[in-house]
Parts: sequence; structure tokens; C-alpha cells
Amino acid sequence: MTAASTPELEADRQSLIALIGAEAVFHGDFTLSSGKKASYYVDMRKLTLDHRAAPAIGRLMLDLIADIPDVASVGGLTLGADPIANAVMHESVRTGRPLDAFVVRKEPKDHGRGRQIEGADVAGKRVVVVEDTSTTGQSALKAVEALRREGADVVAVAVIVDRKTGAQAAVEAEGLRWLAAIDLDDLGLAPQ
Repeated sequence: MTAASTPELEADRQSLIALIGAEAVFHGDFTLSSGKKASYYVDMRKLTLDHRAAPAIGRLMLDLIADIPDVASVGGLTLGADPIANAVMHESVRTGRPLDAFVVRKEPKDHGRGRQIEGADVAGKRVVVVEDTSTTGQSALKAVEALRREGADVVAVAVIVDRKTGAQAAVEAEGLRWLAAIDLDDLGLAPQ
């Protein structure tokens, strides 16, 4: 179980937990992107793209990274990270600590400038990878690998929901901080 740094942020977190429980947790037989099987699926895209949840997501994720000095931008592997990075970027401007956003393509474009990372210039900058949820950490680490090739100083991976299934250990093994706004205990779910 985690907590936000202020009563207002904790209220946002509790509201988001309620929305996730009501609208983003599905029970059944699922195959996760990691290939693992699960009896429930937390579909955070349903909420990262929802007007009720996106502002709270931006505030909570910005709060998670608030103590990391000199972060210039946030982003991650497209598509899951895109609305999160956008929400953080907008909230950061509102709070007077502006951050840019970037998108990491799964593969470099085969046309135009052939870029794999779009948006903010990351070379020589401290950046945080964001994700909606993670099982093994491999999507986040794929983004980290691409960012490091571009010269970024990746300092952390921040997720909305920690599935508690090994992602934290994988990310920390790469020398990165692991940050999560919500975990399975908050949602009343067991790790699988």
C-alpha cells in the first residue's frame, strides 16, 4: 500500500482506486503482454484516456517523481505511456514545474527522420519512464534501452498500478528507482 504526499493527493489516489475497481478491473482468463496468464486484467487505458481520471493521474504521477532532481521529461513505450506522459506534462505546467513529454516507438520509423523517440529531446537529459501497469517490467525496460541509446539519463520508472509480479526487481536491477502510485493491496487483488 502506498500513500500520496498531501491530503488532496491522497483524495485523488482514493478516487482513482475507486474508479479502477469499478471500471478497469476485469475478471476472467487473460494473457498479459508478458505472456503470463492471469484471472484478472487491470485495463488502465480505459482510465488514462478518461476525463475523470486523467487529471488525478497527472497529479499523482508528478507527485511520485517530485523528489527526483532535474527531471526534464517523462514518457515511455507507446501506446500505454502516451496519455500518462501527457497528463503529467499538463499538470507540471499548472504547478510551475514544467516537464516535457516523449514517446518511445517500439521500433524506429522506417521513413522521415527514422526516429524511435518523438517529442522532447532526451540526449543528456534526466528522464522518467512512465507506464500504466507492469507485470515483468519488460515494456519499461525496452523504453529505457531506447532512451539510453539516445543518450538520456533514465533515473526511474513510475507506474500507476504495480502488479507486484517482478517488475520492480527487474527495473531496480537496471539501477533505476521504481515508483508506484497504487498497488494490488489498494485494489484488493492478489498477485498472480
